[in-house]
Amino acid sequence: MPAIDRMNEDVVLIVDDVPENLSLLYDALDEAGYAVLVATNGESALQRARQSLPDVILLDAIMPGMDGFEVARNLKADPVTEAIPIIFMTGLTDAEHVVAAFAAGSSDYVTKPIRPAEVLARIAAHVQSARQTQQARSVLDAYGQACVSMRPTDGALVWQTPLARTLLHKYGGEDERHLVARIHAWLHAAHTKPPPPAPLEIRGDEGRMVCALHGHTDEGECLLVLHEESDVAITKVLVDSFKLTLREAEVLYWVIHGKTNRDIGDILGISHRTINKHMDNLFEKLGVETRTAAAALAMRRLQMPVQA
Repeated sequence: MPAIDRMNEDVVLIVDDVPENLSLLYDALDEAGYAVLVATNGESALQRARQSLPDVILLDAIMPGMDGFEVARNLKADPVTEAIPIIFMTGLTDAEHVVAAFAAGSSDYVTKPIRPAEVLARIAAHVQSARQTQQARSVLDAYGQACVSMRPTDGALVWQTPLARTLLHKYGGEDERHLVARIHAWLHAAHTKPPPPAPLEIRGDEGRMVCALHGHTDEGECLLVLHEESDVAITKVLVDSFKLTLREAEVLYWVIHGKTNRDIGDILGISHRTINKHMDNLFEKLGVETRTAAAALAMRRLQMPVQA
């Protein structure tokens, strides 16, 4: 296969088992200045998509063997190809098939018989949108941000940065799908309330992953920002910053998170009277008189957002 010049041409992968359709689309796209790749079945479509990373894929819905819906699901499940826009080509205008196309990860669809002018207009719009989105993702990747774009209707992960993928795997373990479903449930519940939702906390062995809703993309997807908070690391910072004992730092850590003295005693396995003594020592070392002031001072040192 000849090399694709990605610097000068947008690349379109056409997937169709009907030669007449391939010929019609190939000629129209080639004349419009696109670099065109062709696949006649699902298996070769997946292989060429992974190898060439086209800017958009025109995908026939009904093909022998692996149909277009299964091809789309495979593409969206692969981090390498999940961001590529898919435009379904179908003669099936029934609502059930249109829904199935979008559920499989389609960005758009056109109906047969194919009208080249319509296809070109839709491709141009999706290529431009995909390029802008890819530029934004590249910036997030470069700065090591953990970001996820989730489709609110079904909880599908449209894309995720490498750091986000690492955190989801770390806190999801072998059952990562359960973690994604939990995030989607939180997101769904949040959409029923007008104010921005409180961040979702997922606890792990030595810390927590915090998931916050940052906003929405132009396509209506939810942009989520993830970050990790390590109990051990935060406690060490508190020890060093305020010259605390390890136990005092642990108490202050839970004060920051809004726990009462009795709650902290239960968490740490010591009496609440002992917690009271630690609180007195904390007030003296931090130069404050209330637990609210102690929490605010510690949050500023840790550069955490002050809780209302």
